[in-house]
Amino acid sequence: MHSAQSIDYDYRLHFNETGAVWKLSSYFLQHIPFERESLSFFCIGTDRSTGDALGPLTGSLLAESKLFPFSVVGTLEKPLHALNLRQQLDEKISSDPSTYIVAIDACLGRSDSIGHLLFHNGPLYPGKAVGKDLPPVGDLSIKGVVNIAGFMEQAVLQSTRLHLSFEMSRVISRALQLAYGRFRTKNEQLSQ
Repeated sequence: MHSAQSIDYDYRLHFNETGAVWKLSSYFLQHIPFERESLSFFCIGTDRSTGDALGPLTGSLLAESKLFPFSVVGTLEKPLHALNLRQQLDEKISSDPSTYIVAIDACLGRSDSIGHLLFHNGPLYPGKAVGKDLPPVGDLSIKGVVNIAGFMEQAVLQSTRLHLSFEMSRVISRALQLAYGRFRTKNEQLSQ
């Protein structure tokens, strides 16, 4: 969990926008190297906070998909959070230094940004909004603005509607699965 106010984002889109899944899949096709053998998705957050559940919800949806063959770290069953993030990141990098990591996390922002998905070529800084010192994560960052930043962030996270985190996670996971499906279809057509 971090604040959305400190970075310029490469792309942003409201999760409920018409055609959001298709638009996101097009963005992912351009920015995620699906052709790489080593591609990992770090879905950061905890199931103990409705506002911070975006990452684990997305991770669970991706991990349950038989058609999504990539490494997913962080699910509702096994969350990736402040207590194990550094260890999981170190393990992944030491076992596969060339892995490309897509980091997914919830964030807080302005009231008019709630529901927006933000994308940045570069790492995200988990825990920043609540004053935690955690390592930067990811070659590409996907963030979902789940509530308002600026005051009593922990309480704000606890009072965030689970419905919002869940719907945003569905859009992200569907778009990632669609992007990978489009990538495979294109490769199959090229190889014929």
